[in-house]
Amino acid sequence: MEPITNEVALSEDQPKNVLPTTKRALPNALQFLDFRLLLSGAALATFAQQMLAVAIGWELYIQTHSALALGAIGLAQVIPLLLFFLPSGYIADNVNRKYIVLVAQIVNALTALCLALLFSLHGPLILVYGCLMVIGGAQSFSQPASSALVSQVIPEAAFENAMTWRSSTMQLSAIIGPALGGLLIGLFGSAMPVYLLSGALFLTFAILLIFIHVQPQKSRMGEGRKLSSLVGGLRFLVNTKVMLAAITLDLFAVLFGGAVALLPIYATSILHAGAIGLGGLQAADSIGGVAMALFLARRPPLQKAGPVLLGAVACFGLATIVFGLSHWFWLSFLALVFIGAFDTISVVVRSTLALVRTPDEMRGRVSAVTSLFIGTSNQFGGFESGLTAQWLGPVAAVVAGGIGTLIVVLVVAGIWPDIRHLTTLRETPQEQASAPTV
Repeated sequence: MEPITNEVALSEDQPKNVLPTTKRALPNALQFLDFRLLLSGAALATFAQQMLAVAIGWELYIQTHSALALGAIGLAQVIPLLLFFLPSGYIADNVNRKYIVLVAQIVNALTALCLALLFSLHGPLILVYGCLMVIGGAQSFSQPASSALVSQVIPEAAFENAMTWRSSTMQLSAIIGPALGGLLIGLFGSAMPVYLLSGALFLTFAILLIFIHVQPQKSRMGEGRKLSSLVGGLRFLVNTKVMLAAITLDLFAVLFGGAVALLPIYATSILHAGAIGLGGLQAADSIGGVAMALFLARRPPLQKAGPVLLGAVACFGLATIVFGLSHWFWLSFLALVFIGAFDTISVVVRSTLALVRTPDEMRGRVSAVTSLFIGTSNQFGGFESGLTAQWLGPVAAVVAGGIGTLIVVLVVAGIWPDIRHLTTLRETPQEQASAPTV
C-alpha cells in the first residue's frame, strides 16, 4: 500500500461510505469520518482498559503477593466470555451494534468507579473479582458488535487497511495507558486517579458513538430465533479452514506465551523496576505493535500471508523465551517490543480474514466466536501463567510458554496445510466458488 497522501478528497455530494472513483484513490479507511470517530473512541477505551490493568494488577499484588491472585484476574474476566459468546454474537447480528457498544461503555465506566471505591475501602477481594467479571461481561457483548461495526462505516475495499489502522491505534493507546497508569500510581501513591480517569474515558467513547452514522446491517432471511442460528458463526469457522487455522494458532500461542500477566512479579522481584518500570514494561509490547502496524499500513497487502503468519508466531515464541530468561530491564523491554511486533502481524492477518471472508449478516456471530477464542487465550493464558509461576517460578513458566508456542506453530502447520500456502487475505475465485454456506 502506498503512503497516504492528501491528493484525494471526498466531494460534498459524494456518498459518505463510497470510495472516490479517481484512479489515484487509495483504500484508506481514515478518510471516512465515522471510522475516525469509531477508531478514536475504541482507542480511548483501550487506553482506559490498559490503565485499569496496571492499577488492578499492582494493588492485588501489593495486597496479596500472590502470583495466583494475578492469574485469577484473567479467569474472572474469561468466565463471562464462555457464558455469553453465543447470545452476544446473535444479538450483535440482530440488534443495532452501535447501541450495544454504547451500553457496554457505560457499564465499564460504572465498574471502574466501583473498583475505586472497593480499593479505597479495602473491600473484600471477592467483590473485586466480581467487578472484573462485570467488565468481562460487557466486553463479551461489546467486542463482537464493535468488530462488526467497522464494516458498517467503511466500504469493503478499505477493510484490510482499517484493520491495520485499528491495530496500530489500539497499540498506541496501550503504550500510553500503562505508562500513564504506572506514573499516576507512582506520583500519587494511589490508584484512585487511574480509576477515575478510566471511567471518564469510557464515557467519552459512549458520547462519540452517538455521533457515528452507520449503514443498516444485513440479516439472513429465514433464521429467526432458531437455535441453529446461534451456532452459525461456529459452524462457519469450522468450515473455513484458513480462518480456523489462523484463530487456533493465535489462541494457543497467546495461551502459552502469556508472559504479560507476570509483569508485576518481574517488575518488583526480578528486574526491581517499581511501579513506573511496570508501566514501561506493560507498554513495551505495544511500542513494537505500533511500529509493526505502521510498517504494514505503508506496504502493499500481504502476498504470502500464511508463511508470514507462521513465521511471526514462531518469532513471538522465541522472544518470549528471551524475556523469560532475562534479568536486565532493557533486554526484557526489547524482548517485549519484539513480542508486540510479531503479535501484531498475527492480529492483522486474523482480523482481516474474519472481516473480508465473513458475510455481514454473520459478522457478529463469527466475531463473537473469535472473541471467545482470543479472549479465552488471553485470560486463560494469564491464569495458566500465574498457576505455573506459583508451582515452578516465573522464569520457568515464561520459558515453558515460549517453547509451547513453537510447538503450536509446527502442529498448526501440519494439521492445516492450507495456512502454509495462503497468499492474499482476500478469497481467490476458486475459494469463492467453494466457500462454505451456513
